[in-house]
Amino acid sequence: MSNYQTFAKLYDELFDETMYEQWYQYVKQNIKNTNGKILELAGGAGRLAVLLAQGGYDISVFDLSPEMLTLAMQHAQAAKVNLPLIEGDMTEWSDLTVKYQTITCFADSLNYLRNQADIEATFQQVYDHLVDNGQFMFDVITPYQANEVYPGYMYNWHDDETAFMWTSYFGPTADSVEHELTFFIYQEDIDGYRQIQEVHLEQTYNLAVYKKLLAKIGFNDIKITADFGNADINEQTTRWFFDVTK
Repeated sequence: MSNYQTFAKLYDELFDETMYEQWYQYVKQNIKNTNGKILELAGGAGRLAVLLAQGGYDISVFDLSPEMLTLAMQHAQAAKVNLPLIEGDMTEWSDLTVKYQTITCFADSLNYLRNQADIEATFQQVYDHLVDNGQFMFDVITPYQANEVYPGYMYNWHDDETAFMWTSYFGPTADSVEHELTFFIYQEDIDGYRQIQEVHLEQTYNLAVYKKLLAKIGFNDIKITADFGNADINEQTTRWFFDVTK
């Protein structure tokens, strides 16, 4: 098993499951057409998509990682739901001819794109793959989260076979953050621990940038909230939730 396959499985197992339930409730409360096709962009291991499928939604998952999509297939099979899977880069998926009523993109996925050009390219692909009056819902971390909350953050966890350390630092550019994730996994064949480490870079921008890019592509009726749609945004909002219309 490759490092990334191992990492994908560990990341999936350690992610806070309560957040998937909160994203699920956000979609339920804000979706405009419950009968149309939904695409979950950067859907990862499919945890949210499985909840939506169990709720009766016609949902598909799009993700760059074949390892994550393998986990999504396993979760769908365990839940006994149909979950179509699509592998691709969210900045360029013009080969996909299906159009959707709703497209979602959560868990800071857009913050992992390299620059504003990639965000614009993704917004354009979303726009092109929505039906008229289709809906796009997504979240991003805010500059407050990147500059004030994350730097210096540390989280450690362990059980008998695995230890996990997460440390966050200021990123190399304005409004960015680096997460250093380190796993120590016990292996019987060496009677010791193997270290797996990844550094994740998240980049965000001020609110005006996202609004400008959305408007440039042609989205309208731009609604922005906090706390999974349950609060208005303010200067200390850590994640913006966007709900926009084609």
